[in-house]
Amino acid sequence: MVEDPKAQTAVPAANDEKGGVKPAAFPDLSGSGGGVVGKPNLEMVRDIQVMLSVELGRTDMIIQDILELTPGKVIELDRLAGEPLDILVNGKLLAKGEVVVVDENFGIRITAIVDAKSREAVLGADGKEVESAAG
Repeated sequence: MVEDPKAQTAVPAANDEKGGVKPAAFPDLSGSGGGVVGKPNLEMVRDIQVMLSVELGRTDMIIQDILELTPGKVIELDRLAGEPLDILVNGKLLAKGEVVVVDENFGIRITAIVDAKSREAVLGADGKEVESAAG
C-alpha cells in the first residue's frame, strides 16, 4: 500500500485539554514597526539595487524586417529629435531627460521628474504602458 505524500504534510489541529479545538493566538502586529506611523523608513531600502535605463524611442517591426537588418541600416523610432528621453527605474517611468556628454561618455540631464498622477495616466493598472499614451 502506497501512502499519499500530501497526507504526511497535514498539520494536526491544536487541541485543548478536553480534546476540543482552540482558536489560534496571533501576536499584536499593530505598531510593531518601531517607527512613527505614517512616516516611511527609507534607511531600510537605500542599498537595494534597481535597474535604471533610458529609452530613446520605440518602433514596431515584423520579423522579416528584423532578419534584413545589416550594419548601416537605419531604424526609425517614434520620437522626434530633441524630444525628452524617458528615464525608467525597473521599467517604470521616473523622469524625462536629455542626452549630454561628460568626459567623452554619454550622460542624461534630468529635465523633469514625473509625478505619480502623470505616471498613472501613462501606465495601466498592471504597470504596463498604455498604447494610446505612448509616444
